[in-house]
Order: sequence, then structure tokens, then C-alpha cells
Amino acid sequence: MPDMHDAARLVEVDLDNLLHQSALRVLLDEYARGPEGGSQALAAEVLARLPEVLQASRCYAGWLAFVDDTPAGLLNGFLGVSTFRGQPLLNIHDIVVSAPFRRRGIGRALLAAAEAGARARGCCKLTLEVLEGNRGAIAAYREAGFAPYALDPAMGRAMFFEKKF
Repeated sequence: MPDMHDAARLVEVDLDNLLHQSALRVLLDEYARGPEGGSQALAAEVLARLPEVLQASRCYAGWLAFVDDTPAGLLNGFLGVSTFRGQPLLNIHDIVVSAPFRRRGIGRALLAAAEAGARARGCCKLTLEVLEGNRGAIAAYREAGFAPYALDPAMGRAMFFEKKF
């Protein structure tokens, strides 16, 4: 299959741009509807308020990929702080490539854009979480240089937890 990386146009998300808002909503909802996102559509009210909530956070950084004028991929990230390094970090919260555009280099291009954006912001690292059954994503992340980590091997590898309320 051809590598669409060269044909895809990557842009940093501009939450004031209505086209970007629409692409964000469409792609994130597609992700949520798939098994990696929980297989459930996002509520209309969530999609409606999402751009405003992201803009208000002041920590949001995102990138979109378009093929022609079609939204093809999205990466949502949030700036945080590495207290052990005393520097900002960028956490990749969501990454989605729309089904018709998968396996064409767009995910790699989004990861590279996030890395370049993080470096430009003075970040010391990128972080992300992934479901253990998402073997394709794990392989892609490893290929991009990501790895599980442990601060002390005796304590084991880091795990991701959540508490909903």
C-alpha cells in the first residue's frame, strides 16, 4: 500500500478554526466508537463542548492530518511536568488514524509532529498509555522509540490507573 505520509498535510490544531473543530469531533468520535476507544459513541454534548474545554485547559497541544480536505488523523496531547527532570513533558492522550487511511504512515507522521512540537516547547519527554491488547499500536510506538519504563527494576514497570467520578 502506498505511503500516504507524503500526501498527508499535518497541521497543529487551531481550536478557533471551525474546520479543525469539526475534524477533531469526527476523528475523536470515530476513535471512541472503535474497540480501542471503548466501542461507544461520544455524547453529542461532549462533542459540542470539547473544543472550548480544550482551549480553556491551556495545556492542550494537538495535530491533525488531512488527505486532500478529508480529516485522516488526530493526535491530542497535554503538557505536564516531569518533577524528576524539572521540565515540561507532553503526554499523548489520543491518537487516531481514520480507517480508510491506516497503514500509510499517518500515525508515524503524527507522532513525529508531536515530538517536534514537544521539543520546540522544551519538553524532556513524550508519554502515552496504550491498551495491552492493541498490539499494532504497541509495535508502532516501539518503532517510534517508546518503551515501558521502571525507575527501579525491583519495583517493576509503571502501570496506568484511573478513578472515575
